[in-house]
Amino acid sequence: MSAGPDEVAGLYERHAHAWDSDRGCHLIIEREWIRRFIALAPAGSSILDLGCGSGQPIARYLIEHGFDVVGVDSSPTLILKCRMRFPGQEWLVADMRMLSMDRRFYGCIAWDSFFHLSHEHQRAMFPTFNKHAARGAPLLFTTGPGHGETMGSYQGEPLYHASLSPLEYRELLVSNGFRLVARAVEDPRCGGRTVWLAQSVGVHG
Repeated sequence: MSAGPDEVAGLYERHAHAWDSDRGCHLIIEREWIRRFIALAPAGSSILDLGCGSGQPIARYLIEHGFDVVGVDSSPTLILKCRMRFPGQEWLVADMRMLSMDRRFYGCIAWDSFFHLSHEHQRAMFPTFNKHAARGAPLLFTTGPGHGETMGSYQGEPLYHASLSPLEYRELLVSNGFRLVARAVEDPRCGGRTVWLAQSVGVHG
């Protein structure tokens, strides 16, 4: 089976029920980063969750803390779970790589989703982040520690991951109107994830 970035969406759709069960409904290792993220967002504001999965645990936590969530995921099954759990929010079946909403949000998250994109598509996402971020909006995403591609696995199938270099991420953030707030490389308190927290400075193309 091919295992490039274009196969990621199909894998999550095939294993949507298993992934939902495995993911759980409570924040554990992400909690500190999500708290830092929402500290930068106005109370009760709108958050864009790219790769929202089944709406938990991250979207659930945001909703429980008074935020309005617009969730985007390529899996119809996972989005259906979101709609059933949180009917008062907005859930879209869409590919984040082609997202173009005529709206700006006061926060944007791409947690454990952005790193499934190819190098080319990761670069192209930064103008998309810019386009959808209000002035001051925090941006939170996870990557690998250095430039490269790697193959994980889920439910016995290969699962693609990629990362740019730290220097390129920094340059992309700055050139697309964000300042870096915090970064952790392979954070041991967060399951070894490399995490980026930035904030829009209001420079829009």
